[in-house]
Amino acid sequence: MSVKTVEIIEQLKSLSLIETSELVKQIENTLNVDASLSPINFPVVINNVTDEKDIESKQTEFDVILEEVPSNKKIEILKLIRGITGLSLKDTKDFVDSVPKTVKTGIAIAEAEKIKEQLETAEAKVSIK
Repeated sequence: MSVKTVEIIEQLKSLSLIETSELVKQIENTLNVDASLSPINFPVVINNVTDEKDIESKQTEFDVILEEVPSNKKIEILKLIRGITGLSLKDTKDFVDSVPKTVKTGIAIAEAEKIKEQLETAEAKVSIK
């Protein structure tokens, strides 16, 4: 590989899932290509060292938990939580007042990362489990 290619790969490794997703979309639009999987079936090779239990135990569903809300950002976080959960204003206020609380359960990592990023922008403490 060329030095330039190695440098690009190193930069790509530092991107978050959301940033990577946005990059792929931008590349598709700019170069007029489709990065989705093709219908060709490729054989799946499983490393003999990997145990089948390890494969089955990989987590695919995640929970986003609101851990802490700074008092000076409460209104901003209320608006975000209401938009994410669809709760009424009163229920959203009760929700934010009773942290730690699970915002969403059983969602994909990409969606969990997106929600976490939104809430952290408003200075909330958020975890993904």
